[in-house]
Amino acid sequence: MNINISDIEVFAESLDVKQAAAIYQEHGCLVVRGLMKPYIEAIAREVEQVADTARSLYDQAKEVPGIGWTTPDGTLWIKAPGSYNRDKQIMVLGLRYTTSGAFLQSAVDKNAVDLVEAVLGPNIELFLDGQCLYKEPVGGHPKNLHQDSAYFEHRYDGPMASLNYVVDTDLVNGALHVVPGSHKLGQLTHIDTFSHLGLDPDEWPWEKSLPICGKAGDAIFFHYRCIHGSKENHSEKPRPVFIHRYRRPDDYVTISAATAAAREEAEKHAAEVKKQNQQGLMVRGVRLWEPPT
Repeated sequence: MNINISDIEVFAESLDVKQAAAIYQEHGCLVVRGLMKPYIEAIAREVEQVADTARSLYDQAKEVPGIGWTTPDGTLWIKAPGSYNRDKQIMVLGLRYTTSGAFLQSAVDKNAVDLVEAVLGPNIELFLDGQCLYKEPVGGHPKNLHQDSAYFEHRYDGPMASLNYVVDTDLVNGALHVVPGSHKLGQLTHIDTFSHLGLDPDEWPWEKSLPICGKAGDAIFFHYRCIHGSKENHSEKPRPVFIHRYRRPDDYVTISAATAAAREEAEKHAAEVKKQNQQGLMVRGVRLWEPPT
C-alpha cells in the first residue's frame, strides 16, 4: 500500500484529536503541522547556546566505549566525517527538561498531551528527560533506518514519541524518514552502524521510507517500533530536532542497549526485569502506589 504525506498529516489549528489518534494507530506515525510553533523561538535560541557550550568543552570530551564521547555538559559526540576540521561531531545536545524551561513546557503542551491521551489513556508519564538531536552543518551524521525499540524494549506497548523540527527541514538538511505501518512488524534485528543500532541497509534501503519535509514547529509522532531515520545534513547550518517520549506509568524498559552485542546480552535477562524505580514525570493523570513486585 502506497502512503502519501497527506494520509498521515493534520494541522494544529484544526486538530481533531480522535481523527489524529486513529491515523497514528493505523500507520504508527502522524504529522501535526505547527504543533510546537509557540515554543520554537525560545528552544532554537537555547539549542545554539548549548551547542556553543558543548563546542567550548570539546577538549574535555571523554570516550564512552561503543557509544562515542561525552563532554561535561552531557553532550554526546560521535566520529566526524573526514571533511571536518575535527574528529568528533555533536549527536545529542545536553539540552533536556532539567536544563530548559521551554523544552519542558513544550512537553506538557495541552494539545500534544490530549493527543497522547487519546492513544495511551488518561495516565501518562514522560519517558527519559527529553532529547535534542543535532546534525552539524556540511555532513552532519546520518541515522540509519531503525526502531527505537532496539534501544529500549518495553514490557507493554512502549513510548509514543514526538520529534519536533526546530528549523525548516527538507531533503538537504536531514528530514525524518518513516515507514508507515512498520510498527506492526514486531521487533526486527538490528546491526551496529556508524551511529549505533540500525537496520541492515540492504534489507531496509531509504527507498522503502517516506521523507517528511516540514517547517519549524512541525511535530512528527511515531510508535517506538515504527521504522524511521534521517540522512546527512548537507546544508550550511545545523539541523536540530527535539524529542519527547510518553508512556503509560505501568510500562517499563526490559531491554536497554546501544550495540548489537549489548542487545543480545540484555535479551537473555529481559524476563527478570521489574518496574522498580523506572518512573518519569507525570504529565497527566495520577500514579497510584502499588506494592513492589
